Parts: sequence; structure tokens; C-alpha cells
Amino acid sequence: MIHSNGVWDLIAQRAAATPDSVFMADDVGNEMTFGAYATCAEQVAAGLFDLGVRPGSVVSWQLPTWIEAAVLVGALSRLGAIQNPLVPIYREKEVSFIVRQADPALMVMPGVWRGFDYSEMAHRVAEQANADGADVAVISPGRDLPTGDPAVLPPVPEVAQTADDAPVRWIFYSSGTTADPKGAQHTDPSVIAGAMVNVVSVGWTPQDVILLVFPFTHIGGIGLMLGAIAVGCRLALVEAFSPEGTAQVCFDQKVTVAGGATPIHQALLSVHRSQPDAGLLDSVRVYPGGGASKPPALHYEMKNELNSAGIVSGYGLTECPILAMNKITDSDEHLANTEGAPAPGVTVKIVTLDGDVAGVGQVGEIRVKAPQLMRGYLDATLDEYAFDDDGFFRTGDLGKQDDEGFITITGRLKDVIIRKGENISAVEVENLLYTHPKIADVAVIGVPDEVLGERCCAVVVLAESAEALSLDEVFAFCAAEGLMTQKIPERLEIVDALPRNPTGKILKGDLRKTYAG
Repeated sequence: MIHSNGVWDLIAQRAAATPDSVFMADDVGNEMTFGAYATCAEQVAAGLFDLGVRPGSVVSWQLPTWIEAAVLVGALSRLGAIQNPLVPIYREKEVSFIVRQADPALMVMPGVWRGFDYSEMAHRVAEQANADGADVAVISPGRDLPTGDPAVLPPVPEVAQTADDAPVRWIFYSSGTTADPKGAQHTDPSVIAGAMVNVVSVGWTPQDVILLVFPFTHIGGIGLMLGAIAVGCRLALVEAFSPEGTAQVCFDQKVTVAGGATPIHQALLSVHRSQPDAGLLDSVRVYPGGGASKPPALHYEMKNELNSAGIVSGYGLTECPILAMNKITDSDEHLANTEGAPAPGVTVKIVTLDGDVAGVGQVGEIRVKAPQLMRGYLDATLDEYAFDDDGFFRTGDLGKQDDEGFITITGRLKDVIIRKGENISAVEVENLLYTHPKIADVAVIGVPDEVLGERCCAVVVLAESAEALSLDEVFAFCAAEGLMTQKIPERLEIVDALPRNPTGKILKGDLRKTYAG
């Protein structure tokens, strides 16, 4: 294992230690070793230097999960630039907002990808920003990144001796669903700290092959890359997720660690169920989870049906990646029902809705201090509410800790359904409904009611074998399972799919707007 407070230093150490080991292989047959990666990254750094990128320059980029995207990360790290990765679903509204706020010197785009012209969008955004006084250039090299002679490069960036001394090197924007995205400022040590929690919790080894199907521009994607560099194992890159295609990559590349959000795990399990004798997932030993809550039953399904360790899930945010995570050696009860205990160095405080520090098993807002916590928002006016008087970051998530410190997420502060003055946890109801044989996926939301204030509405995706599901069936099932009557959904909506953001979180704001009437 290699340790460092600097991303480029991590890359350089790995290239020196195991230059001929394969670092990345993608789903169209391309490979790159650690040695070739470091060499290529320096050449691209020189090409960017020739375009005017300097240490401290902000560079916004929106490349897909390509080997070239990882090379760009290395190149910008070599330069000491400030990286601003943008998730692929962002369009002109979000990108315009980010460019105005982050003020990049350069935007790097893929051209046309999956039917959308990112280059055309970026040029419109840049034209407007420059008309307002900015100075941003746009390149759309696709997979052909600019290169140059590394002899022109400035000195290698210094590695911070302590995390507090490290400069901001990353701006990750939250995938805001109801408001403008928020730019979280990170350092190399904070991003590396989050990455290493996954490595240690799952027990990565140099022999592992890590599935990277997450959007690479998300902090979780960057974390997987850094973890692989630290350990010296291989990444299997999937440009765009599809259930059958991703399962085939797992088979072809002998993937051993298949991390992903809950919908990815559900989809892979469905592929296995449809082709039980194909052995597509036989090499996978564990399924790390995160980004979205999981139904407890899913862990047991993945463990028993796929002959694996099941789901080893973690909990974090763009602002504080992987602040807690289960270990592969934890009990099935913890793996199924919790997101793990706080990682080393992380302090968690849970505060009730009344403002008191919660006791064991008591639900409240999760607040945190951690090595992986962001330096603050780019818009500093957001920090006043984001941090409490003791300096803890307010996650906005509701949860509880057991007597061993394991965290269970119970919802969002804004996701509590208040029916006739009584608080109902949507997650509790969702976890129960997921076990219904006719339900493949579910979201529970509060909808306005003139008498009750709010009532529960279950938005359901039916299992493939189910032809129909009635509200009476839902009521009878929940009652038989012992759910108190006040918590049982009083409205049922059947949909083909639930709307989700890039990390797999259900867009409940969209559902509330749809079903508010």
C-alpha cells in the first residue's frame, strides 16, 4: 500500500513501484499500465500547459468514464491545477451556474456523447460568461487529449505535510435536485482519505479487479481511481451502465469488487436471475454499496444468490465522502441494516429535531467532523448554515447509532412525513415494502392532505412477474408485518421506473411535484 497527501505523488510512487502492472482496462478493449499512465499524464499536462493552464488554474471538465478521463485527472494533478469535474447529466442551466461561480480558465468536453453535443453547450456557456467579463476557453478533444513536451512543465507540486496545510485542489458540485448545485472545496488529503475508507473496509489487494461503473466525475469515481493507485490493483471501466453489458464486463475482466449504487446491484441481481447458469458474476467476491439507501433484504439476496459477501455499504456525501462504512467481516445484521461505523478519525454527532444530542438508538440529524470533510463551500455564504456552532457539518440526513456506533440512515430532514402530528420515516416503510414479492423498487413520499397534513404515498415499480398490485394488498401486507396503521401508505402509484440522480438517490422532490395534487 502506498500512502501520500498528494495525488500526483501517489501516481508517481505507484508508477515507480509497479510500472508494468495494468492499471485500467475499459469495456472496448483498451488497457493502460501504471507506468504508461504516469507518462501519458505528464504529456497531457504539458499540452494543457501550452494552452495556458497553470498551477492554481481552475479547469472544468465533463468527460465520461474513459481511460482518458483518468489521464486528465493525473495531468491536472501534475500541474497543480484546481479540478472541477462535472457529472454527465448536467446541462446548460447547471453548467452556466458552475462556470459563473467557479470561474474556470478552461473547459474540457467530450464533443458529442450519447446523443448530446457537450461542445456546443460549452461554447454557448463560455460565450455568455466571457460577455460578462470571464475568460474561459473550451476544448472538445474527445479521447484525443492535447499533449506536449514534459520539459516545459513547472516543478512537481509540493506534498502538504499535514492536511491543514493542503491547498484546495478540487471543486465537486453536489447533484442538487431542487436548487442550484453547491460547490464543495476539497484538498488532495480529503479526497484520498475518503477513498481509503473503501479500500480498508473491503480489504482490497493488488489481485483485485475493481468495477468502475459510477460516473467518473463524481467524487466516488475519483475515489475508486485513487484507491486502485494506492493498492496497485486494476480498474474495469464501464463507459455507460447497462445491466447485461456490465455483467458481461464482470465476466470478461474477472471483476472481484463490484461497487455501485442500489439500482446497479438490483440490476445485476436481475441479470443473474435471468441467466442463472451463465456465471457472469461468479468472480465477484463483494458488492460495496453507497450513494443511495439499500433495502436490508437486498444484502441477503446478493449474498445468498450470488455466493458473495453481499453488500458492504458505506455512507457519505459529496461534502464528506465515505465517512462511515461496514467492513467485510461485519455481521450480516450490520451489513443488511446499517451503513457501518464511523471511519477512523471521523466524529459523528446526532442531534434530535428538538436540538438535543441523541442517545443510543435515538433518531436525529447526522453531523460530522472528518479528515475527508470539505474545506467549505465555494459560496462561503452557505457555510454559516452548513456548520453548527461546534464546527460539525450538518448533513441533512436523519439516522441513529447503535451501542457499537453503527449508523442506520432513516431518511432526510425534509423526508419525514408528518401525519396528524406524528413523524413517519419513509425509509422504514420503503424497506418493508421492498420485501413484497410484487415490488421491485419503491419510494414513499408525503403528499398534502387538508385534514391529516400529509399522508403516505407509495410509488412502486412492479416486479417482472407481477401483473398488478392494489392498495388493499399493500395495506394487508403491511398490517400483517406489524407496521402501525398510521404508517401504512394511503395512496399507491405504479410507475415504470423511479427517477434517480447519478449516485442512485431517488429524486423525491420530482415525485412530490408529480403527486402533490
